[in-house]
Amino acid sequence: MSEPQTFWDHLDELRTSLLRIMGAIVLFGIIAFCLKDELFAVVLAPRSSDFITYRLLGVDNFSIHLMNTGLTEQFMIHMRTAIYAGLLVASPYILYELFRFVSPGLYDNERRYAVWIVGAAYLMFLIGTLVNYLVIFPFTVRFLGTYQVSPDVANMLTLQSYIDTLLGMSLVMGVVFELPVICALMGRMGLLTDTLMSDYRRHAIVAILIVAAIITPTTDVFTLIVVALPIYLLYEVSIWIVRLTRKH
Repeated sequence: MSEPQTFWDHLDELRTSLLRIMGAIVLFGIIAFCLKDELFAVVLAPRSSDFITYRLLGVDNFSIHLMNTGLTEQFMIHMRTAIYAGLLVASPYILYELFRFVSPGLYDNERRYAVWIVGAAYLMFLIGTLVNYLVIFPFTVRFLGTYQVSPDVANMLTLQSYIDTLLGMSLVMGVVFELPVICALMGRMGLLTDTLMSDYRRHAIVAILIVAAIITPTTDVFTLIVVALPIYLLYEVSIWIVRLTRKH
């Protein structure tokens, strides 16, 4: 039987894990930085009607012109976007390293449960990011990018605002899509029941519409419904998940 590790041994293992994580992020970030054309072809795709979502819905031809207003902005945006892409690609390895560090202190049943929770949280975050990129962000860009209070006032959108909006909305939707995982944890701890969620369904619908209106501040009812519908479906799925956790 191996001797129990001291505090300094655990600290050394944590330092090693963090160094590996930073190395993975830097490595994939450098790769993304070198693949500039491919990276920004994906990032900038929703700004024109050639994007797959617009073509599937038959959206009229439009294209948003982006401009740069600072000497170093394009380079800094390139670096920041590459780091975000590197973090996203390296995230499975990051989760593996973190789980490998904490797993020795868990019982077998706790370890299995933690794997399911972490895996589900990661998957839901990716799905939320993808839904934002394919559905929510394109509609937001099309509305806000082409909106004019008067034909005499032209839109001059900066690359900085475009990237900030994309990354910010991706983060928000990734967090919103964690709803089933959070509800499952609360149900497991006895803090939430499916009956309570069903009784407050009407209140939840109002809250969902408010959240959807904040995420996409448009006057287009169709866009509001497109954003609110997946969140409402997440709420219904969460009720079903909480019911299953209570039975088990």
